[in-house]
Amino acid sequence: MQLIDQHTKSIMEGCKERARDAGLRFSDETLEYIVTNRDMLELHPKVMIPTLYDYWVHDVEVLKEKGKYELYPHNPYETVINTRPPISFYNDNNPDWLNVMIFYHVLAHIDFFQNNIFFRHTWEYDLTGKALADKRLIARLRSEHGRWVDYVIEFARSIDNLVGYFDVLSGHFRGERPPFSRRLDYYFDVFLQTVKRVKTAAYVKEIERYNQCLRDNPELGEEAFFADVVVKHPEFEALFLKSLKEKKAQRLDLMQFIMEQSPFLNRDENRWMKGVLEVVRSTSVYFQPQIRTKIMNEGWASYWHETLFLTDERIAGHEVDFARVHSGVTSLPRVGLNPYAIGMRLFQQIEEMADKGRISLEFQRLADIDSRKKFDRATGTGREFIFAVRENLCDFSFITRYVDQDFVDRHDLFVVGKRLDKARMRWQYYVKSRKAEAYREMLLDALYHPPRIEVDPKKGGGEYLYLNHTFEGKPLVKDFIANSLMGIEYLWGGPVKLETTEAGLPPPEEAVKTTREEEKKIHWRRFVYTMENRTLSRTVL
Repeated sequence: MQLIDQHTKSIMEGCKERARDAGLRFSDETLEYIVTNRDMLELHPKVMIPTLYDYWVHDVEVLKEKGKYELYPHNPYETVINTRPPISFYNDNNPDWLNVMIFYHVLAHIDFFQNNIFFRHTWEYDLTGKALADKRLIARLRSEHGRWVDYVIEFARSIDNLVGYFDVLSGHFRGERPPFSRRLDYYFDVFLQTVKRVKTAAYVKEIERYNQCLRDNPELGEEAFFADVVVKHPEFEALFLKSLKEKKAQRLDLMQFIMEQSPFLNRDENRWMKGVLEVVRSTSVYFQPQIRTKIMNEGWASYWHETLFLTDERIAGHEVDFARVHSGVTSLPRVGLNPYAIGMRLFQQIEEMADKGRISLEFQRLADIDSRKKFDRATGTGREFIFAVRENLCDFSFITRYVDQDFVDRHDLFVVGKRLDKARMRWQYYVKSRKAEAYREMLLDALYHPPRIEVDPKKGGGEYLYLNHTFEGKPLVKDFIANSLMGIEYLWGGPVKLETTEAGLPPPEEAVKTTREEEKKIHWRRFVYTMENRTLSRTVL
């Protein structure tokens, strides 16, 4: 692995100038490395972070990928990681015209990393430096505790998808606000509703009085409002100041709770395990936004490598070569999901809709197909609008908001079903639905969506760790429950209970009354798994 040469670096700097002129924003400094396919195979299990901690599963993944490569040789174009400065890796046999296309793709990724709000918690430190410190910590612990370090890593990684990513993210948007704004929140949200418990009419009257104060004097309206409040409620100021001093209880995810409350980990001889858990947890939190923005991120990069490449004079004569590579990356498969293709086409359609003024209630109310096709307000705000989309959305909101029937019809998309042809004993694929609702549901089902499992201290009662799974329509994968609970039991140092929802037989009193049609329906019931002394049991609630 080595840095790119000066000739290739000059190509990258030229791409940076053109990308900035088009509106992309990213840091000045970037690092580009030339790597072989062997390097790619060895870095891939470590999420392309060379300094990530060592773990035996990484070695297994390397061997598996090498086996695949021997059967199906291929050349990956690029990989970029969200570090400071951003680091990108390129194949060692790319021609200059291909590097131009790839550099635009990479710069769009970097722009996405550094401007999308779901990456906000990654903007203030360099992961490679932190990963190197974590790697050295784990190497030192291995020299002291041997294989037990790998056991702790394995137990921690079995639950690292349960980290409180959104709690971490929200902490970066809680800026300090003026005192009067805090006072206003406390007055309407707490004082009137909890302390005074005023009636709805009185509450609405206070809101109107506040709005009137702002209309009469915008600069001093809030002060005038609270001047009357202090006269009516002398105790308000003291209660407000007391509320400022009270620290809100921090919401802990499962790994944090275990690190803080586990009797086993709080023993002096076991405290070193907390360091290992924190390494696994912080690494997982760092990579959460990349999993949650896969379609947007790849679509954004594909949109810009096409837009910028076609206007770059340096690629003259290679248009056909570009078309072949680009179509291979962004083609729409008949069966399956290509995030590059879906994301790029969604951004293109959103830009077109914004240019024509179709991001409006007026357009959404139109039911006539011809009227919708002819609708054009020529606002010219498409490029500005997609930059706002890039900044504020993740895959879930991106798909939910913009995958509509117009998009599905335009690209001839459909949901594929599969059935067994018993006569020929082979699977048949067929068009199951062409409705936007069905296609959108298929995309949402393919997104990363970890289960929501929280600790319930009240049900545990100090005797065991009680975990509650909030059911969201998808049951837990049974194959993973036993091993995960065994790891949690070890880290907690006592029995663990997990309450979850699974498909089961209806209760006896309901089973008697069910009809044939009702028997076909799924009956969801709550079960409790108990792991004690490495033995798993299950009971129905």
